[in-house]
Amino acid sequence: MSLRGKELFSQEQREMFMKIPEDELSLARYYTFSKYDLEIIQRHRRDENKIGFALQLAVLRYPGWPYSYIKSIPKIVISYIAKQIGTGIVPARRYPQRDNTLWQHMKEIKEEYGFISFGEVEHKKVFNYIYKLSLENEDTLYLFDECLNFFRKNKIILPGITTIENLIWEAKNEAEKILFDTLNNSLSEEQKEKLNSTLLVQPNIEERSRTTLGWLKTPTGFPSPETFLKLADKIEYIKDLHLDISLVQHFHSNRLLQLYRMAMRYEPYAFRDFKENKRYALLTILLINLSKDLIDKAFEVHDRQMLTLISKGRKAQEEIQKNNGKKLNEKIVQFASIGKSLIKAKEEGIDPFKALETIVNWENFVLSVNEAEKLARPVDYDYLDLLEKRFYFLRRYTPKFLHLLEFKSTKANESLIEGIDILKDINESGKRKIPEDAPIDFISKRWSKYVFEKDNSINRHYYEMAVLSELREHIRAGDISISGSRQYMDFEEYLFSKDEWQESKIFSRLAVSLELEDYFTERKLSMDKRLRWFSKNINQIKGISIENGKISISRLEKNIPLEAEQLSSKLYKLIPRINLTDLLIDVVNITGFHEEFIHASTNKKPDNSEKITLIAALIGMGTNIGLTKMADAASGISYKQMAYISQWRMHEDALNRAQVNLVNFHTKLNMSKYWGDGTTSSSDGMRMQLGVTSLHADSNPHYGTGKGATIYRFTSDQFSSFYTKVINTNSRDATHVLDGLLNHETDLNILEHYTDTAGYTDQVFGLTHLLGFRFAPRIRDLSDVKLFSLSETKVSKNLESILKGKINEKIIKENYDDVLRLASSIREGKVSSSLILSKLGSYSRQNSISTALREMGKIEKTIFILDYLSDEKLRRKIHRGLNKGEAMNGLARAIFFGKQGELRERTIQNQLQRASTLNIIINAISIWNTIYLEKAVQYLKTIEEVDEALLSNISPLAWEHINFLGEYKFDSDCCTTSLEFLRELNID
Repeated sequence: MSLRGKELFSQEQREMFMKIPEDELSLARYYTFSKYDLEIIQRHRRDENKIGFALQLAVLRYPGWPYSYIKSIPKIVISYIAKQIGTGIVPARRYPQRDNTLWQHMKEIKEEYGFISFGEVEHKKVFNYIYKLSLENEDTLYLFDECLNFFRKNKIILPGITTIENLIWEAKNEAEKILFDTLNNSLSEEQKEKLNSTLLVQPNIEERSRTTLGWLKTPTGFPSPETFLKLADKIEYIKDLHLDISLVQHFHSNRLLQLYRMAMRYEPYAFRDFKENKRYALLTILLINLSKDLIDKAFEVHDRQMLTLISKGRKAQEEIQKNNGKKLNEKIVQFASIGKSLIKAKEEGIDPFKALETIVNWENFVLSVNEAEKLARPVDYDYLDLLEKRFYFLRRYTPKFLHLLEFKSTKANESLIEGIDILKDINESGKRKIPEDAPIDFISKRWSKYVFEKDNSINRHYYEMAVLSELREHIRAGDISISGSRQYMDFEEYLFSKDEWQESKIFSRLAVSLELEDYFTERKLSMDKRLRWFSKNINQIKGISIENGKISISRLEKNIPLEAEQLSSKLYKLIPRINLTDLLIDVVNITGFHEEFIHASTNKKPDNSEKITLIAALIGMGTNIGLTKMADAASGISYKQMAYISQWRMHEDALNRAQVNLVNFHTKLNMSKYWGDGTTSSSDGMRMQLGVTSLHADSNPHYGTGKGATIYRFTSDQFSSFYTKVINTNSRDATHVLDGLLNHETDLNILEHYTDTAGYTDQVFGLTHLLGFRFAPRIRDLSDVKLFSLSETKVSKNLESILKGKINEKIIKENYDDVLRLASSIREGKVSSSLILSKLGSYSRQNSISTALREMGKIEKTIFILDYLSDEKLRRKIHRGLNKGEAMNGLARAIFFGKQGELRERTIQNQLQRASTLNIIINAISIWNTIYLEKAVQYLKTIEEVDEALLSNISPLAWEHINFLGEYKFDSDCCTTSLEFLRELNID
């Protein structure tokens, strides 16, 4: 159903907003009366007036509309209120007898409780509040929720819902107009002309059939010097527009990011149809933000080139050793023979030179020594001496790299910045030699052996490579920032400032005390308690032993009963076979998740005509067959229709909302409770081959040949997939663990999280504790893991051999407040945990905050391992949780069958869109299976006894009964499934 004018919501949504909640928590929170309330209610004589007055008061408090606006109040709510005031529910039917009674009661409530009607003054207050919020976030649902909260907080009686819609629409429009006008008025006529020219096809760009804007938005290809130079051309083009970044800095970054994402979806021709203020404003925002992304990508290309340089050196050394293997072996044999002869000569008093001559004559010995010198590699077996040949490969882009990007640093790295300036001067002037007084104190010992020649002059090639290598390391660590970058700012810019932290401490949502002494006291007590128990019971713990300072742990035996497997087989035989198309239509009808795909520009939800196209696009992308093949396989649905849907409705926010809808629905199903309570989860990566060249494609020998990316997925204990992201295949899983735990928006209350070994580091242990999660990884080679103790910790003799380390409490004390500041910055969303952890772990230099966090993590790791060893139930819980994630990946691979399971998208954004649509199909299957498993259990109970204890071992992730292949037919008229009208079971 399309919406008119200023209407923001459908009739169904309005009814949902005005619905009176019936759950236990809401009854207690909103409809429990105080002693004062009851005294006022009891003033009224008749029961119908008592309960009527109480109902008016209740609905004014929540949801906030007058009693006359509410169509119906659930019986459970009336009963709850009646019980408090001592009347039955029958009198409520007699209220009101007169309209005058309603008005008098409303007047009394307003006088007693300070409620006020919505008038011109209130309209202005609410408008100004929503207007300010609209400058930060344009999401309609967010603004609506905030608007209602403002009304309730200020005791303003809610007007009709369409009035609120109009108010929000006007505030959004005003905010947008102010933003657009401000940017438009800041531009010169020359800048506007240049912006207009980006919408035209230019003959002098590399792709002559494209507009300049289309060329600027073209995805980055394979990392190479040529790719860098193409990026440089784009960055320089935007720089030449002289768009002042200060034009947008006073607007909220979140709002600008929303506009940037929307602008990126428009084709260049669409901008020509916009009003001038909107066109120039959106182009300005797009180009300023695109410049940031291009600068980030330019550095990433350099990062990859430096990694390739090192990799080539390593491989060259390996190749040398391989080719010289026979000669090296001959020299070793000869050395052994000569050595034995000399030893014998020493023992028997024989002339060593005569002894040597018995093995090899002197001339051949000299030749052999010369040959050995040529075969020998450096004593430290380094390969930097082999890199000089690669210098000219780097020179294809590095002069432009140093000239194009502006680097900023603290005093600690001034010498490196001076080194960069020297190289820039040499490149521009054509000089060949590095000045004798060039800064060298940033050069590491490893590079210095090659930078300095025997006469102490500086080798130009190695100096430049050393500068580029050190620059890469410092940028990744955050010690050096890149002007105009989004990902490579100064480390402190990612965190709350110290002043902001001091002001916000009182509202801290961290899980530890802000007082250092309290923190240490609590952690020491926690560690001591576990050590005492473990020391006392070590000999009684099944499968655990300590020998020669190493912990030995037996493999867990399988504990899934055969009866559970038999029950699972029975239940799935009862579940009807179904095509994937029909399954998704069923889940759409049951959950309404398709309504979350709000149009990125119009903010309208999809109408009925778009519903089937949306499902088709989900299948095309989620199965990886693509939209072209999907159009061929689905009659009546064109590629253009699905492409439009994927562009404007399947954006990141909409995909996240749809996922939240499905996960929240699944967690409320009765069957889900058998598998867990939604408080534990696991995460695991699924490596995908990449069939195209991409900046983010990488190879990892651990996963075989070829380049790829990793879909990192979070799975709840109830078999729902609540968060997913695409990461570099060489990025350690641990870096991304907290992103999923903090950024999912579902109703799941995750308290405990499981990963494999790749998912843990000491810093992750430290951060998860600070943020209130219990981190429980399955650690491989536990016998080699080092455990730590705190000062004053009493260690029993039988544990001394495994507690080999001492926590550096001094570094924690010196940096405790800064570590909390970092953790709070992550908790409040100022910076993502993956970004900050990648910086903390990217450079070998000891960063004090990083070191303190690592030491705090060692405390948590030791406490966890003691728990892990002491509790077999915990070990089984972790094992079971990880198995659920692996089962989820198995289903994902079965669904993602198109193109041999390869990703063919070049950008992270498009890869994430594929991963997210796949996730939605996974969750839809989990919901559908859960519903029908519950129906099958109910049926089975009518013909035989069912042991409900076995249901915890049943998984909703089976797919043998689902047809993923063939022609896709969409008949929404035949699929009228709901929870009340499900499909028939397979009953013989």
